[in-house]
Amino acid sequence: MKPSSEVSAVKPYRRGVGVALIDDRGRVFVAQRIDTKESAWQMPQGGIDKGETPREAALRELHEEIGTDKARIIAVTRTWLRYDLPTDLQSRVWKGKFRGQEQKWFLMKFLGTDTDINIATAHPEFSAWKWLPFAQLPRVIVGFKRDIYKQVLKEFGDKVATLATSTTLKSPRKTTARNKK
Repeated sequence: MKPSSEVSAVKPYRRGVGVALIDDRGRVFVAQRIDTKESAWQMPQGGIDKGETPREAALRELHEEIGTDKARIIAVTRTWLRYDLPTDLQSRVWKGKFRGQEQKWFLMKFLGTDTDINIATAHPEFSAWKWLPFAQLPRVIVGFKRDIYKQVLKEFGDKVATLATSTTLKSPRKTTARNKK
């Protein structure tokens, strides 16, 4: 029998997408998973269905996870970004078929209002949500995803700063709701 590190090395990565959804103030949408006791937050993300493009998957995941797809795509990561699941999770997640995910990340500008966001979806994945300064992402994320979030931050950071600056020159929108169930 092979040691677990060798077994995970031969497992493929699950193809997926992630969405960095940015509001008018340059803050990013993060939500807390409903299936963990850890105080870890994440951005919307998920797998790509058969026959679906990464762009279609990103918009679908956004709608499935937060109840809205009122967003415009600003940028996409140049490459697929990867993370490995911890060994103890590899056997439980995705029926044990994958070692982790390789994802295309999309930077999207939120075009709706906070009342458009509804995490009480048909199949809820989150228990709470909030807007967070983009630079704070690595501090609130689960440890095994921290490096991929740092890569997203590095790739999209300048664009987010530009979005926040150009919007702040206009009149910023006041946000209200933080959690809907």
